[in-house]
Amino acid sequence: MKLILGVDGGNSKAIAVVARPDGSVLGAARRLGAADIYAEGPEAALAVTRAAVAEALGRAGAEPADIGQAVFSMAGADWPEDFALLADALTGDGFGAPITVVNDAIGALAGAVPEGPAVVVSIGTGAATGARGRDGSVWHSSFWQSPQGSHELAHAALSAVVRSELGILPPTRLREALLAATGDADVEAALHRFTARARLSAGVVGPVVRGQLTAAEAGDPVALAVVERHGTGLGEVAAAAARRVGIGDEPYALAFCGGLVRSGAEVLVGAAVVAVEAAGQSPRRVAPRWEPAVGAVVIGLQTANVVLDDRVALRLDETAPDGLIYDVHAPDPP
Repeated sequence: MKLILGVDGGNSKAIAVVARPDGSVLGAARRLGAADIYAEGPEAALAVTRAAVAEALGRAGAEPADIGQAVFSMAGADWPEDFALLADALTGDGFGAPITVVNDAIGALAGAVPEGPAVVVSIGTGAATGARGRDGSVWHSSFWQSPQGSHELAHAALSAVVRSELGILPPTRLREALLAATGDADVEAALHRFTARARLSAGVVGPVVRGQLTAAEAGDPVALAVVERHGTGLGEVAAAAARRVGIGDEPYALAFCGGLVRSGAEVLVGAAVVAVEAAGQSPRRVAPRWEPAVGAVVIGLQTANVVLDDRVALRLDETAPDGLIYDVHAPDPP
């Protein structure tokens, strides 16, 4: 049987994984940059995606024709025309079988909870929620998703600091956290950085949000209110996703994944869980089994009618790429 290619294309990077049908990962690679066709346009997004695929194939000692299942789990695969655009473009890349394009929430879902009724909330630069019903039906939030991820959360931190500086909100540790993250001398300079015509550097967002989460965990009332409000919104969408696939009235697995979760966001996630439970649902919170890129491989295995038994799952566990490949702040893996 030919090889499986799984790709996770997000707003900050694309990760490609090549595996055998027995679950053995032969090669993996990443390329930093937006693989979302809405972020920088289709040409740039496809360039990032193809670069990651080419490197992963090279590391696996494989050619496109060796791929029997190619699954692209993509941010920006939202409307029918998006799926058509991506499928048309990638079909011409010489793979040995038709490709599959899914929204990135579905790859995250397959990786986090491969089987059974479940909801996953992936929180990175943006956010995506995916759900699977007991009958196997799936739903992804796409443009229904609000709030989003770290970019929106950073702007919420800025807004809170600005309101505090104006005397509308009380003094907050967020001020020091924001200025430490941006390197600015005062709040006006930080406000200029975020709102000037020049595009805000993505490198600022992560430090701002990490400082915000630290302040919230330390009990700063302003930071805590911002983070809990954001988490509540994420949980409300998760509960809606469960209802969409008919599992809102039964127990289901609930997982959180993505860069923001990996960096430590228990206050945010805790607020989301509380909101799901407040909707009258009974989720069972679970740790994600695999990252979204491996989730795309799982979809490929399932499409190829490979039974995801303990043997195959164990091989994925043993050979999946190191966690550093998912950290945009870590150097590219050798």
